Amino acid sequence: MAAADIGIIVSLCKRRGFIFPASEIYGGLGSTWDYGPLGVELKNNVKRAWWKAVVYDRDDIEGMDGAILMNRLVWKYSGHEATFSDPLVDCRECKGRFRADKTYELDCPRYKRKVAACSANLTEPRAFNLMFKTQVGPVEEDAALAYLRPETAQSIFVNFKNIVDSRWRKIPFGIAQIGKAFRNEIVPGNFTFRTREFEQMEIEFFCKPGTDADWHAHWIEERHNWYLRYGIRAENLRRYVQQPEELAHYARACTDLQYRFFPEREDEEKQWDELEGIANRTDYDLSVHSKGKHDKWQVHNEHSTQSLVYRDPVTNEKYFPYVIEPSAGADRATLAFLMDAYSEKPGPDGEPRVVLKLHPALAPIKVAVLPLARNKSELVEKAKAIKADLQRHGIRAVYDDTAAIGKLYARQDEIGTPFCVTVDYDTLGIGKTKDGAKEEDAPASPTGLLDTVTVRDRDTWEQVRVPIAGLRDFLADRLGTV
Repeated sequence: MAAADIGIIVSLCKRRGFIFPASEIYGGLGSTWDYGPLGVELKNNVKRAWWKAVVYDRDDIEGMDGAILMNRLVWKYSGHEATFSDPLVDCRECKGRFRADKTYELDCPRYKRKVAACSANLTEPRAFNLMFKTQVGPVEEDAALAYLRPETAQSIFVNFKNIVDSRWRKIPFGIAQIGKAFRNEIVPGNFTFRTREFEQMEIEFFCKPGTDADWHAHWIEERHNWYLRYGIRAENLRRYVQQPEELAHYARACTDLQYRFFPEREDEEKQWDELEGIANRTDYDLSVHSKGKHDKWQVHNEHSTQSLVYRDPVTNEKYFPYVIEPSAGADRATLAFLMDAYSEKPGPDGEPRVVLKLHPALAPIKVAVLPLARNKSELVEKAKAIKADLQRHGIRAVYDDTAAIGKLYARQDEIGTPFCVTVDYDTLGIGKTKDGAKEEDAPASPTGLLDTVTVRDRDTWEQVRVPIAGLRDFLADRLGTV
């Protein structure tokens, strides 16, 4: 089953408070997005699930959080200042600017054709550096030049020795980081798939040369299985092995995990694009940031103050560790989980109803507590008390009485809430009064329903009665934890 196309997800996200265009009341700013109340919860849950899998559930990964602004020399020796660029062409006729390697995919803004058809009017490609420039301090001068980081990896590499020394780490081990990165993309677009500001979830795993191929295979398997574990369907996820001509000059191998982001495209091959890359970066990174001359990479680092050579504490062997890098985008992962969770099924009235089948660990709201009637104070008080108790014990819950119960169920289905808890008259031990009858004339509820609630499952729409005293355990067993 193909995922929903991005257009459907864009509509859902704005309608239900997941993601909004940034600065919208001023006309927006191209390809910038704000995460709303539900979007920030979903994205945080994705990041939390990733962090749990790679840091908490393993004994060989440390975490860190590096600065966005770094010394300009970091980007000089990493190679970004000289080579981190895309080929840019201008159209002399429509004045548009495009990536030279994407002209067969991009639409001309003036004519109904691809940009490649305008080849006679395109300038020669030229390198366009993707790093955003800024300045540090009050004076605009070359010495104050700095960049917003285009990736989070470099702060890990320059802190390698700090973490080895402070955490007594031995090879093999890794360092994980989640953080913002910035790239001045020539052609951003497709919602949150490609933006100029985004968030990365990266691991740099350091290993001994000669063991790198095994560790690379290990991380490909680990990362592929993580997406499946949290709900991505196997038919929408594949592995793409980069060919030698596609690899970065320092890389020995790279496998991309690709997701079916564009199911609406007729050419199936064009339906796929990168979700995460797992690269074998060899010993390039620690070498180029280490002081001294490194003939292998044709670098002489005269500014670094440290050697980043690793010395084995048992054998005294010295070497630059190889690096395996699983690099994922938190925004792309969030988009993929949204697309894969989207489904429709006929409602009680026969009309299609959206059901967002998010994994419970990722769902922004775990439980919605709903009173059957908002004008019955005892129902409202009981529902609010249940919501507060669940929240107090770590289950993200909300209270809602703003519509009839059927509409409330539909609303929660559409935002992916796994369970709805309904507090009704049987919860109070009384039956519902008939219209116009006095409350004291209400019949007693059936035996055994006092202090119970109805729990409704999002995916099956099945309902069961559960004692309030056992509700927390009932939900916790089914929700799990991140």
